[in-house]
Amino acid sequence: MGIFRDEKENLRLGRVLLIPVLIIFFMWFVFSSFVTVQPGHRGVVVELGAVQDRVLGEGFYTVTPFIQHVEMIEVRTQKYEKDAAATTIDLLDVKTTVAVNYHLSEGEVNKMFQTVGLGYEDRLIAPAVQEIVKSVTARFDAEKLVTQRENVKQQIETSLRDRLGERGIIVETISITNFEFPIQFNQAITDKQTAVQLKQKAENDLQRIEVEARQAKAKAEGEAAAIKAVNEELLKSPQYIQYLAVQKWDGVMPKATGGALPFIQIPV
Repeated sequence: MGIFRDEKENLRLGRVLLIPVLIIFFMWFVFSSFVTVQPGHRGVVVELGAVQDRVLGEGFYTVTPFIQHVEMIEVRTQKYEKDAAATTIDLLDVKTTVAVNYHLSEGEVNKMFQTVGLGYEDRLIAPAVQEIVKSVTARFDAEKLVTQRENVKQQIETSLRDRLGERGIIVETISITNFEFPIQFNQAITDKQTAVQLKQKAENDLQRIEVEARQAKAKAEGEAAAIKAVNEELLKSPQYIQYLAVQKWDGVMPKATGGALPFIQIPV
């Protein structure tokens, strides 16, 4: 009798414990049937391990537990930034820092998830940036790489947009935030700028000297012309020198003449 009592008690206890388990399972089943796609994301439906053509937009949806689940893929603008090593056409090593702003094509996130997964930056964007930067950099020498920065940027951006667009990655813009050259090149640039400045200074000094020489020549020619004119007048009239003396006289008679006659002859 005691054994039967124990079995009944165990069955009763089992039923008591089963009820909350069933309730918890039911609640989990209900909540698992609903999914919310947050703003800036798209939902990729996976059914029994197979990616479906259906892409869920932002909102509230129902799915079948155990059979379907939804992978959330971000479609907002994202930023990828890395250094890319390359060589210029004049065989100078350069490290370029490239920042890429991009987003995933909303209607192709299921294909992206199916073929690449969530590691698309490492598998698609990184190798594309490295390869294209090397290719574009090799078209320029070091100096033009700096002076034609916008042209370099446009070529890299166009190539990236074409290549990644085929895989559902939309390139918005890129930025070249830095060119890093060897120390020897930076020193050569500094020396060149110094040489240009010295050359400009020398040219300015030469121009100044030439101007001063022309001014001195003009002054000498003017003085020579004046002397010539005076000599010509003296030859014409010896009294002209008295005229010049009168022009320079300050009106004060000499205090002592030493018995000499005054230097001014007053007509009678």
